[in-house]
Amino acid sequence: MTLPSTYVRQLPPEVDLLALSFLGHFAWEMLQAPLFSSMSEVSHFAGIYICLKATLGDLAIALSAFWIAARVGRSRSWFIRPGRRALVVFFAVGLLLTIGLEYVHTQITGRWAYDGVMPVLPVIGTGLTPILQWIFVPMLVLWYMRRLDYNIGQSDRP
Repeated sequence: MTLPSTYVRQLPPEVDLLALSFLGHFAWEMLQAPLFSSMSEVSHFAGIYICLKATLGDLAIALSAFWIAARVGRSRSWFIRPGRRALVVFFAVGLLLTIGLEYVHTQITGRWAYDGVMPVLPVIGTGLTPILQWIFVPMLVLWYMRRLDYNIGQSDRP
């Protein structure tokens, strides 16, 4: 089915960001689950629930990074023709929040712990897969979002 040439997406970009991010982050959480020590001790459905909660946190990070990048890029459509500053801010915010939350929850609160097979970055002690998650999943999400049709003229100020 081909859409008419006058078709314009009616959804705000945040909806696409959250839907695409959910798919990518939930899949990543499920795949990296064996790298966390407590995951081998829980039932299958408890593991899915834990990964779902982690994915919701990932969505909060993605939305925060998106809005801050929108502020820097002066548009909620910044990702269509992203400037270097908006891209750097988007990924920097995501990485900093990820590193900070991983540190807080592994080193301070003990909400989760890495298994011995998790590669850990020296000095900061953050697991490598959460860092890679924030690089690869958002990169794919932004790549796909750039290919969607948006009405750039609508009120897109952050």
